[in-house]
Amino acid sequence: MAYYLVTAKPDEARMAELRTRLQSGEVREMWPFGESLHYSLENARLRDDGTAVWEEEDYCRPPLAQERAAVLDDYFANIEVERVDEGRGWERIEGLQGMFDMLLGGRK
Repeated sequence: MAYYLVTAKPDEARMAELRTRLQSGEVREMWPFGESLHYSLENARLRDDGTAVWEEEDYCRPPLAQERAAVLDDYFANIEVERVDEGRGWERIEGLQGMFDMLLGGRK
């Protein structure tokens, strides 16, 4: 298993749809990556330049292949990964605001 710090440009027009899919549990139920992807996206952060960032646990080669095909490519562009030790990615971004809080404000 590997851990990655993921950076990507969110499609702001589609973030409400992604939030709905997360809240419905649809993403969480995807096998075998759903639980991890759900957690990562719920806790994703947003940099000042509008780039989303999160840590993701992954088993695929290339990294995030299944996640991209099922979810990520529909909502994000310019997806890049950097290998990190478990938890180090979250540590690096802990001071940033939540992605959904920033992009959707109070909307649920």
